[in-house]
Order: sequence, then C-alpha cells, then structure tokens
Amino acid sequence: MHRMQHYLHRLEVSAGGWLNRVSVPFLQLSLGLIFIGFGLLKFVPGLSPAQSLVEQTMTTLSFGLVPASLGTVLVASLETAIGLCLLIPGLTRLGVALLGVAMIGILSPLILFPGQLFGGPLNAPTLVGQYVLKDIVLLAAAMVVAARALGHARSRSSPSQETRTSQPGGRRLVGQS
Repeated sequence: MHRMQHYLHRLEVSAGGWLNRVSVPFLQLSLGLIFIGFGLLKFVPGLSPAQSLVEQTMTTLSFGLVPASLGTVLVASLETAIGLCLLIPGLTRLGVALLGVAMIGILSPLILFPGQLFGGPLNAPTLVGQYVLKDIVLLAAAMVVAARALGHARSRSSPSQETRTSQPGGRRLVGQS
C-alpha cells in the first residue's frame, strides 16, 4: 500500500508540474486563435452570427455617434489585434489590456439587451444569448492569462495547502485535507 501511495504521489506531482507548464500557454494560444477567428469573421459583412448584436451594441454604447458598419470594423480590428497580441511573444500584456477594454463591450449586451438574449421559452437564452454567455468563460480564461502575464500566478500551491495531512510513516499526500 505504501508503494502505491508513493507512486500515486509521484504521478500527481509529475502531472501537476506538466499542467503548470503547459496549461496557461495553451489557454493563451486558444484565446488568441479564438479572437483572431471571431475578429476575421466580422470583417466580412453577413459572415458573423454576432454582426447585428455588435452593430446594435456599438451604436448604443457610442450614443449613435459610431455608425453600425464602422462599429463592426472597429470591433473586428480590436478582436483581431487582441488575438495577435496573445500569440506574439512580448505583446501578451497589451493583449490582455485590450481584452479588458473589449470585455466591457462584449458583455454589455447582458445589461443593454436582456430581452434579446433571454427571449426563449421560460426566458431561456437565445442563440445570441448563448453566444454572449460563453464570453464569460473567455473572460475567466483571459484573467488567468493576465495573472500569469503580470507575474501574479503562483507557479505551485503553497506547502500548507498541499501537505496538510500526514500519512503513516511521516509521508504526506498532495491535496489531502
């Protein structure tokens, strides 16, 4: 039993180290590609399923000063720039800063147009509402990338969290409480 616990502990430590090394870079790569893809779609009129929502949101947020078509091009440019910044080494901080600004516009339809987003049966989210709701996950992912880019992500858990419970023989298993 002791050997099995030791083996499992080593496996857990190894897997945790690998995840720590690759998870945030993979998340950053994924975000970059998603933003480039969504941004490029908006450059072609009628190709993005969010085009009318983008136009309506930009018009509302700019108090009608930005024409709908220009607003879509601005959003497309911003999203593409965010994606490129997340993919180009050295521009991550700029990318997450732009993403922070973009999230205001991206999530504002939740407040501005709730009837459009939750107009399904029993106020269920419409397809457009689901499109906006998934942006909450993108925001959470961006926060993880931002924390790492700004140097605030811990590279490993604190020992007090990892090794709370002693096992027979003085060994402690990671993650036990």
